[in-house]
Parts: sequence; structure tokens; C-alpha cells
Amino acid sequence: MEKIKVGIIGTGFIGPTHIEAIRRLGFVEVAGLAESSQEAADKKAAELGIPKAFGDYRDMLQDSEIQVIHNCTPNHLHFEINKEIILAGKHVISEKPLAMDKEESQELLALARKQEIVHAVNFNYRQHASIQNLHAMIGTGGLGKVNLVHGSYLQDWLLYETDFNWRLAPEVGGKSRAVADIGSHWCDTVQFVTGKKIVEVFSDLATVLPVRKKAMNATSTFSSQDDAEQEYEDIPINTEDYASVLVRFDDGSRGVFTVSQVSAGRKNKLSFEINGSKSSVFWNQEEPEKLWIGHRDKANEVLLADPSLFSPEARSAIHHPGGHNEGWPDALKNMMLNFYSFIRDGKNLKDDKPNFATFEDGHLSMCITDAILESHNRQKWVKVQASKEVHA
Repeated sequence: MEKIKVGIIGTGFIGPTHIEAIRRLGFVEVAGLAESSQEAADKKAAELGIPKAFGDYRDMLQDSEIQVIHNCTPNHLHFEINKEIILAGKHVISEKPLAMDKEESQELLALARKQEIVHAVNFNYRQHASIQNLHAMIGTGGLGKVNLVHGSYLQDWLLYETDFNWRLAPEVGGKSRAVADIGSHWCDTVQFVTGKKIVEVFSDLATVLPVRKKAMNATSTFSSQDDAEQEYEDIPINTEDYASVLVRFDDGSRGVFTVSQVSAGRKNKLSFEINGSKSSVFWNQEEPEKLWIGHRDKANEVLLADPSLFSPEARSAIHHPGGHNEGWPDALKNMMLNFYSFIRDGKNLKDDKPNFATFEDGHLSMCITDAILESHNRQKWVKVQASKEVHA
């Protein structure tokens, strides 16, 4: 069988992780990459062993051999590039956020449906094996009625005033940072797990460091450099370092979450607890193989990821025996496996239900983010303005 040919736009932090995950599948080939210049593209293609290098992504969109495009560019480029990918008739995986606001994301969703291409947004945390198993557990009533969802997504990579990245600039990263960057993952994960949609929010946002020092020599995401060797300029910051958000779900249940990129010691801690009428569960992305299950009338449990203990619906998400821990790269691999299997098997989004986040989920995420920003500005509850078909 001929391999599915793929092109990657953008090779910063996330692009190479997409490439690695794709290569683990076996039936998909990374045929080309595009960068901001031909020199940069040639260099990256040589480093990563990719045959075709494009200094302009539009040239890659004209390559008839390439069937799927991954948009791994900074946020402000997502809308324009996603739109061009769709119009070129290519299937697409976009990094989140899908666009810069809900009007743009709605346009992309409508266009993708019209062109009948397979579309996805890389909400990869729902692809952890334990999350897939928990989704099945809740779906069959294992927790009883879900009453409360609470948790956080905490990082420390922007703790110091000398920490700087393109995500801090609203014209590049968007008008929301912590919420759009990591809060979107928390919301998508808990909505997937519970099967509920967030329909109303009340938020409080704060910029902990209103002025940061930007290094005169650029540094990459999650990198560090000796302060003594650097010169800096002061940059005013207008996006949030922190947010706490009360949420209401479509069935009337409640929740709350906190996001922060200035929490020392927390590297990438997405966590949540779900309290049901029968039992509770807690999951932490930094220890993804563990699921804590809490009871009132008997001893609590810790379920370690093990295919022999998982529900039949979740076993395809785990690829090794119990005790052989799978983590972040494996969740990303699951995302790619589900997406490319969908294409390989000739399925379409009009008739078949996918096991990956689509542009519908990306649009709903934008609607939630916009509502959170509006709620903070107005200091009141705000309804998530998404179309009925997105909530369906």
C-alpha cells in the first residue's frame, strides 16, 4: 500500500514532534517541509531527513504528491494558512488555537466542511491512554452522575522577568495567552472525558509580570541562557500569566480551573478531579499512567495504565504491557494514528465519528476563550456563543 504523503509548515518546537510521531506510524511519510526562507527550509530538511524543502509554503500546497498538511506555525498565521490549505484541497492538522478569534474559526470550520476535507486540531491530551479509558468509564456510568470538575494547568517557563517568547506578543500569540495556550487544552480534555460542553464562564485574569525583559538575541521556546551574557529591553506585557475560571456545563454541572505559566516547579502539570455520585477520579499529565479513584465506603484505588485492565474501547490507545509507561509523545502518536487511520480507511467527517479533535472542537475552544476574556472585562457570567451544531 502506498504511503500517505505529508507536508509540515513550521519547524520550531512543535513541528519536529509532529514529524517524530508521524514516522512511528509506518504507513505515513513526511515528504516535505516549508520554512520562512529557502535557506532555513534546506537546513531543516537536511537535519530531519526530509526530501523536499520549500521556502514558501504556497509552493508546497501545489505539490500534487502531498495529501496532508500540518500547520505548526505561530498563532497569528493559523487562520490564513489553514484557509489556503483547505482551498488547496489538502487534509489538515492545525496546531491550536485554530485561529485568532471565533469569527475566524467559524469561517474555517464552514470552509472545511464545504471542501469535504479531513480536518483536525492537535488537542493531544485527550489521546493519553488513561484519558481514553476514563472517557469510556464515565460513558458507562462508572462514576455515577458527574457533579463537579475542578483542576488546573500549571507551568513555570515564564516565571522570571527575563523569560520571553513570541507567545507574549498579542499581535503574534493572540489577545489571550495562558488561557488560549494551555487553558484550551484543559477545557478540551475535560469536555472529552465527561462528554459535557462548557456553556458559561466567569473569569479572573492577571498579568503577574506587567513588564518583561526581552533578550536582544532571540531564544527559542523553553530555552535558557546565562543572564550575564545577555542585553535586554523592557517590553510591556498585555496578556495574562494567570487565570481562574468558573464554568457551567450544558447539563447544569459545575466546574472551576486555574491556569498559570508562572508557577515554580510545575513544568507541564495539566490535572483535574471529577467528583461523581458514586466515586471520584484524579489525573495528572505529569504522571499520566496513574488514575486515582476515590470512594466513600471502601479503600481508594490507583489504576495503573495496563491494557488488560482497560475497557475494550480504550485498549487501542495503549501499546505496551502494564508498567511500560507511555507519555506525552505517545499521546501525540495516538493523535496521528487516529487521524491517519481515518484517512487511510476512506472515512469522512460527514458520516463517520472521529477519535480526534476536529475544527468543530477548535472553534468551540475559540468560543470559550473569547467568552473568558469577555467575562473578565465585564466581571460577570458570560455565555459561550457557539452554534447549536457545534454543541451537538
